[in-house]
Parts: sequence; C-alpha cells; structure tokens
Amino acid sequence: MPNLVVDFDKLLTLAGTDLGVTEYIEITQDQINKFADATGDDQWIHVDPERAKDGPFGAPIAHGFLTLSLIIPFWGELFDVDGVTAKVNYGLDKVRFTSPVKVGSRIRMQATIAEVTEVKGGAQIKVANTIEIEGQERPAVVAEFLARFYK
Repeated sequence: MPNLVVDFDKLLTLAGTDLGVTEYIEITQDQINKFADATGDDQWIHVDPERAKDGPFGAPIAHGFLTLSLIIPFWGELFDVDGVTAKVNYGLDKVRFTSPVKVGSRIRMQATIAEVTEVKGGAQIKVANTIEIEGQERPAVVAEFLARFYK
C-alpha cells in the first residue's frame, strides 16, 4: 500500500508535499537484457558484461530509460488518489540521467509534489523525482513526472 493515499478532493492542496522515499531495488543483468530486447537498444555497455568490464564504467550499466521507467513502480509505493475514474501518466519535464547505474546497484526514489493544477475534468500534478543509487552522492535520474487524475 502506498505511503499516502488521498481523496481527489484533497489533491489540490498537496503542492509542496514530500512523499518520502521508496524501498531499494537491485538492478539485475536480466532486467537490463529484457529492456534491451524490448527496445532494441543492445549496446554492449548494457548487455555484454565481459566487454563492459573494460569499458568506461567498469561494468554493464542500466539504460537510462530503464531507470527512468522505474518511476512507475516506485510511484505505486509512495502515492495514490481515491475517488477518481482514471489515472494517466501525462509526461515528463526536465529529465536528466546524472549518473550511470551499474548492474548490481540498488536504487530508490524520493519524490515531492511540486505543483498541482486544475485541468478539465480533473487535476494534474508535477512531481519532482530523484532516483538515488545506494552509497553514491550523485543520483541516477532527476525528473519531473506529470500525472493526471480525472474525477
């Protein structure tokens, strides 16, 4: 169950709300390989562990878009809205891949609701997300996630 579940009628009051952090998950070579298969991005820095050992990162790394896509399962740990007919991933703003995620790394997400605005039939939230790598100061991803909730 998410850390915070609110009724739609309270949604417009949540700008500035810190949603906390998720549990850590480990990034595996199997995840990376499956993502490569799904997207056609089979660059050796992701899928060839032997060659990647001698590459610029010393190990295979997750695709930036794989790490970014984990916003969705992380999101489910942090927040939900009751009293809506539809929930839509609306987009992203200001996405940056600031540090590579090596295979075997553990990552988690911290999120804060930055803005809440009314839209026709519902509300849109902008959430400031930081995907952190355990034991590293520099995060893997910094992104603003946009979601819409329709009444």
